[in-house]
Amino acid sequence: MWGMVLARSKVTAQGQVSVPAKVRERLGIQPGAALEWEAGADGTVIVRRAGRYSSLDIHRVLFPEGPPQRAATVKDMDEAITEHFRREHARGRY
Repeated sequence: MWGMVLARSKVTAQGQVSVPAKVRERLGIQPGAALEWEAGADGTVIVRRAGRYSSLDIHRVLFPEGPPQRAATVKDMDEAITEHFRREHARGRY
């Protein structure tokens, strides 16, 4: 859920960031885990554990009605991804 600060960290002069214990525990991050950083156009940054979701997990989120009756086109997938992110990250703007 957005809007709730879970923890804070500082960036060192070398550009390093420590992941706070609360965050490591909540996300199940162990030493050596890979993290992904995503920059939003509005200045937000999303950090998540890399490789957390399988392609089947992603398909279930994008197409909750079940398996398609026909193969999804790239356009279908792009539209579904866009709609998903609008719903999940709208913050009341839509």
